[in-house]
Amino acid sequence: MDHNLLQAYQSITLIDAIALATFISCWIGYYYFAESGKRGRRGLVGITQEYRLQWAYMTPTREIPVACASLASNLMSSVSFYASTTIYIIAGLFALIGTVDKLQVFTSDLPFAPEGSRSLLELKLMLLVIIFVVAYFKFTWALRQFNFLTILIGGTPSEKYMQSPEHWQKVAKRMARINSQAGNEFNRGIRAYYYGIAALAWFVNPWLFLFSTLWITWVLYNRDFNSSSVRLLRDDYPPNLFDPSQYMANTNTDNNSQKTSDDSGS
Repeated sequence: MDHNLLQAYQSITLIDAIALATFISCWIGYYYFAESGKRGRRGLVGITQEYRLQWAYMTPTREIPVACASLASNLMSSVSFYASTTIYIIAGLFALIGTVDKLQVFTSDLPFAPEGSRSLLELKLMLLVIIFVVAYFKFTWALRQFNFLTILIGGTPSEKYMQSPEHWQKVAKRMARINSQAGNEFNRGIRAYYYGIAALAWFVNPWLFLFSTLWITWVLYNRDFNSSSVRLLRDDYPPNLFDPSQYMANTNTDNNSQKTSDDSGS
């Protein structure tokens, strides 16, 4: 194993090292760029968190909260599909490691593909395995958290059983946080897929690997901050969040008025 690592190290050229370092920096760096600070709150991740909070506030007002659980189930089905697909991808990559010689012949016939050692090819495959293993853990953790979300939805009391506006806000914020954490993990798994496409370019050429990494990062940035979806969500951002205290005050006023009219009629 140490001999193979040494061979892989010796086969890595300067452009290979630069491309790999750029790949790792972009993948990790974009995570902090898109999800933290004021900038992150203005992107797709931050904006959707506000709408998740709106969803959580409105859940107790619905006569049939099972509809909200159905929405969460739809989210879970998407995550489950990606998680199961990722398992097949990982299995396929491990199968490729056993046929590196044939893969080396195939990649050597690709245009602009430089000659590389078997150990370097194994290193490229292991990079893909690591990427999709990370994606698998992200998807499965997102799936578990969406399960937690359905439990919270099922345990959310109806509006008439809410103890106070403060309790309503506490329940809604807890639900929204779980929903946001699950959605963020799902986004990170999808992001790993994108960077997995960039890593595939390394089999062709390290220059293409470098270009693909930068291009994928640019695509992610535009979708998270400049896409038409973000602009539509920003039209009413931040959304006019539901106010439980005002709603409960209005409801009590209506009930008192109805009771007064009933008493006067009798």
